[in-house]
Amino acid sequence: MGTELDPIEELKEAVLTYDTELAEDAARRIVAEKVDPLEALGAMTAAIRLIGEDFSSGALMLPDLVGAASAMKAATPIIEEEVKKTGVQRQGLGSVVVGTVFGDIHDIGKNMVVTFLTAEGFNVHDLGINVRAERFIEAVKEHNADILAMSALLTTTAPEMHKVVSALENEGLRENTKVIVGGGAITEVFADSIGADGYGPIAPGAPALARELRKC
Repeated sequence: MGTELDPIEELKEAVLTYDTELAEDAARRIVAEKVDPLEALGAMTAAIRLIGEDFSSGALMLPDLVGAASAMKAATPIIEEEVKKTGVQRQGLGSVVVGTVFGDIHDIGKNMVVTFLTAEGFNVHDLGINVRAERFIEAVKEHNADILAMSALLTTTAPEMHKVVSALENEGLRENTKVIVGGGAITEVFADSIGADGYGPIAPGAPALARELRKC
């Protein structure tokens, strides 16, 4: 019989091998064995960074990225709940509201952006799919968001992003809220045309873009 991996190493391995079940089991072991939950978050962050780097270099494909993100998503709520219970304060990089715009129900890219931003330490509020402009505005107010990130896969739904940016301006929120857009239907030219502050063609680039905008 082989030696059982340390739960931290097991969690990292689960992300690197896209093993959702193992990721959840490892997270529960970490809680049961009273392992530092912040160390666990750090291990997942290191693993998802490696996946992102390999995807960006072309060594991995989209299914690999989706698999790793799914594994991390399975473990993260368990670990974050333990962080809350221990009272340990995780240093946040800022508050980000994320969602797929109204009329669009695609969530793979959006979910990966949530995973990468969460791993890097941003406080992410995922509104899900088919999100109306009014809901984006409510969430920005509720969470005092530093950044609003929107996704659209369809060219027919992309104009919703402009509606949201205009709503931010009308509510007096635009000056203090940076806007990031991405998705299959979005280009940098389109992002510039609606007044977005940033455009991300791939999910692994979201943290670096968010960090840069937070410096502005």
